[in-house]
Amino acid sequence: MDNIAKLINDFGFPIVMAVGMGYFIYYVWKFVITELNPKLGTMHMALIRVIDQTRMLDQDMIRLQQKVHVVLEYKEKQDIIQDAEEKEALKEKKK
Repeated sequence: MDNIAKLINDFGFPIVMAVGMGYFIYYVWKFVITELNPKLGTMHMALIRVIDQTRMLDQDMIRLQQKVHVVLEYKEKQDIIQDAEEKEALKEKKK
C-alpha cells in the first residue's frame, strides 16, 4: 500500500491509474486470447455438429411422417375395397 501511495505522490493519480488500467486491459486481453478463444472454437464445432444432427433429425421426421401418411392412405383404400367386396358378397348371397 505504501508503494502505491508513493507512486501516486511521485507521478500523480491519473498516471498511476492509466498504467493500472493498461495492465488490466492487457490481463483481460491475454485471458481472452489464451483461455476463451480455444474454448470458443471447440464450442463452435460442437454447435455446428448439433445443428447438423438437428437438421438430420428433422429430415428423418419428415420422411417418417410421409411414410405414415402413405400407410394410412393404403389402409383406408384397403378398408374401402374390403367393404365393397363384403357388400358384393352380401348381394350375391341374397340372389
